[in-house]
Amino acid sequence: MLLDNKQVAIVGGGPAGLALARLLQLKGADVKVYERDIDRNVRVQGATLDLHEGTGLEALKRSGLLDKFYKYHRPVASKMLLVDRMLDIAFDDHNFATITAETRPEIDRAPLRDILLNSLRQDTVVWDSHFISMERERKGWRLFFKNGSNAYADLVIAADGANSKVRPYLSDVEPVYSGITLIEGNIYNAEKYTPKLFSFARGGKVMAFDDGQFVGYGTKADGSIMFVVNFKTPENWLEQSGINFNNREEVFEWFKKDFASWSDEWHEFFTNDAVCFIPRPQYYFPLNQSWETDESLTMIGDAAHRMPPYAGEGANVALQDSFELAECLTGNQFTDIKEAIAHFEKEMVERGAKATKDTLENSERMFSKTGLAQMAEFFNHVEKQ
Repeated sequence: MLLDNKQVAIVGGGPAGLALARLLQLKGADVKVYERDIDRNVRVQGATLDLHEGTGLEALKRSGLLDKFYKYHRPVASKMLLVDRMLDIAFDDHNFATITAETRPEIDRAPLRDILLNSLRQDTVVWDSHFISMERERKGWRLFFKNGSNAYADLVIAADGANSKVRPYLSDVEPVYSGITLIEGNIYNAEKYTPKLFSFARGGKVMAFDDGQFVGYGTKADGSIMFVVNFKTPENWLEQSGINFNNREEVFEWFKKDFASWSDEWHEFFTNDAVCFIPRPQYYFPLNQSWETDESLTMIGDAAHRMPPYAGEGANVALQDSFELAECLTGNQFTDIKEAIAHFEKEMVERGAKATKDTLENSERMFSKTGLAQMAEFFNHVEKQ
């Protein structure tokens, strides 16, 4: 095997990084995952994931974890309502939840992470390892972490997300601003703090569109809600707005002003002390990006092909990256690691470009003046297939 007597370092313990570690370990590779979280008990934020056949589900199948996935997946999470700014329903889930629960089953990020963590050998994940920098050593790399520790690896794989600190060692291609910024909000014990909106979702998700604006939210099994307020704005909006996103009142005042025509029922997200906000300008990498292959370094997931979340492709493409790279590195198709990585990167970039293109096209629909009508038409078509 190409990885015999090689130490592999995966930077980032998200779904793709952990899945890759599992797949490499199944073939006997020596792999460590360096994760910035203090330990596995840190709350896992982020929206519920719908995994697709051939990509996300395929990664779990190859990992031998599909049965465990179905033990914890949430069919109710596929229920969806499309509404306008006044919460008037344009599309109810009807049979949609049944259809998508079969072809795109959903799972919260926390149980998915537990499934993957529990599949790894003890001490595979090195917690509290916030990557700072690395430098070449022999034919590999010496990695340095915020806690003062360091480690050597013959092969480093960046799985550290959209703002990857490892990527610049391989590529200087800069991301492109999509024209859209979102404000993410997280509320635990949501039934207590946002009872009306929590009840309205019926355990599933709600997507509201109006004249180029989009508010969406979903409930999770732990009783929390993650919501996103999405809008078109210049790239420098965050700096120019002057909003302190640690100050709930300031964020609420902004929402009341910029979403003034929206029903007051949405204010429930902003009028409780449990909420916390994260602003996220949305970027993507150019569809034609390229870099020179390095036999000791590659990347997967958002680190390689970040994209906005408006087509549900990011996590699935990332999980496909994990099993495609594992196959290249542990199969018998290639004579050396550089050849294996070059083949993987060529196909990975093409996959990422296609998913990004689809995402940008879907963004145009969602943020158009007729976004609600277009999305309702789309899902009604899916139902009838």
